Amino acid sequence: MSATFLGMPGNFPKNSARAVQNSQLRYNLRKATHTIRGKRASVVGELPDWQELRAAGKAIKDETLRHLDRYLLQLEAAVTAAGGHVHWARDAAEANRIVAGLVKATGEREVVKVKSMATQEIGLNEALAAEGITAYETDLAELIVQLGDDFPSHILVPAIHRNRAEIREIFLDRMADAPPGLTDEPAALAEAARVHLRERFLRSKVAVSGANFMIAETGTLVVLESEGNGRMCLTLPETLISVVGIEKVLPTWRDLEVFLQLLPRSSTGERMNPYTSTWTGSAEGQDFHLVLLDNGRTDVLADEVGRQALRCIRCSACLNVCPVYERAGGHAYGSVYPGPIGAILTPQLRGMGSELDASLPYASSLCGACYDVCPVAIDIPEVLVDLRAKAPHGAAERAGMRVAGWVLNDQARLAAAQRAAGRLRGLVPRRLPGPLSAWTDTRDLPDIPEESFRDWWEREG
Repeated sequence: MSATFLGMPGNFPKNSARAVQNSQLRYNLRKATHTIRGKRASVVGELPDWQELRAAGKAIKDETLRHLDRYLLQLEAAVTAAGGHVHWARDAAEANRIVAGLVKATGEREVVKVKSMATQEIGLNEALAAEGITAYETDLAELIVQLGDDFPSHILVPAIHRNRAEIREIFLDRMADAPPGLTDEPAALAEAARVHLRERFLRSKVAVSGANFMIAETGTLVVLESEGNGRMCLTLPETLISVVGIEKVLPTWRDLEVFLQLLPRSSTGERMNPYTSTWTGSAEGQDFHLVLLDNGRTDVLADEVGRQALRCIRCSACLNVCPVYERAGGHAYGSVYPGPIGAILTPQLRGMGSELDASLPYASSLCGACYDVCPVAIDIPEVLVDLRAKAPHGAAERAGMRVAGWVLNDQARLAAAQRAAGRLRGLVPRRLPGPLSAWTDTRDLPDIPEESFRDWWEREG
């Protein structure tokens, strides 16, 4: 299981309290998320059958998850028949061990990488570094994060918390071949990154990727991207290693058509992404290895409510509409999966044994905006509520719930409690004492009415 980001202490409330004090961060997040959300709304609004596409994506994913074992075996057979090699990894440690072994077998000591959530989840870069292997990120945003010794804070745009001036300073400070007169114009920053990466592409013999989708029918892997760096990584190196979560499989090519409409519109707000790369097994002499990653996914699949999180196609639409993410940013979640989807996926993958993971199901206002925009209709609020019930609760909270249950389960006791509260309402403090103070630290205590609705009804009726 992957570790919490280093340097991420405490829990979500503590992390977010620090984040909201950073006005520059809040400005960067608001500007970026509102821009992406506006583009998404525009292109989604063009499709009269968007809701039908959304229902189709949900149905395909649910069908796949119901028969995941069968489709994974079909995928393995198809990849093997096409000349590829399939490896099964139960957890992060096993996946890292497999990848490191494959790289060492080539005799190389460096790899180039396509942007991959799965490899971030397992801490692959750090694991390779421990084996003397250097991993170079080639996605522009991931490159910014890596050069800045930073952490990704968004699924689609990992450096969303950085503005152009900050990126320029990172390039000048950490990129040896950055031009001395570099400006913060987007075109200039992109050109500096392109020149820096080109030499890496031409020199590297090994590449590591993830995949957006895997087609069981043919053994084909699919990567969607916007910059072209992925295409360079997938085609130039002599060895390609793809680390992919087991939930990314789709049954047929026909199913892919649905997601090629859903994903670009939901993620980048485009009708079609600029680059769609597909490959099947070993091509043109390239040695191909597929590492199928479980790392807690089987446990998630066993949960009747929580398993819908495995439908996620990593579009990030839920992050861009979430009022909590917009103010707190991605680092507060302490995981490569921030925002609403991270609040339900991370605690299921890692468990809720740590203070941070136990707090994530509460990192939401339950407004439901995330469910409204999810292209595969994951009911994130439903899963959040379910996880809150499973999270560890303090003794005072458990005692309070038992008392509340005892009162609410009996009509006479409830009426008596309401009358007593009405008479004593002047004695109730605005801030509750002791362990109860945590509740009124972040919300106002509702005014207690002088008369209950029940008594009013009996009197007026």
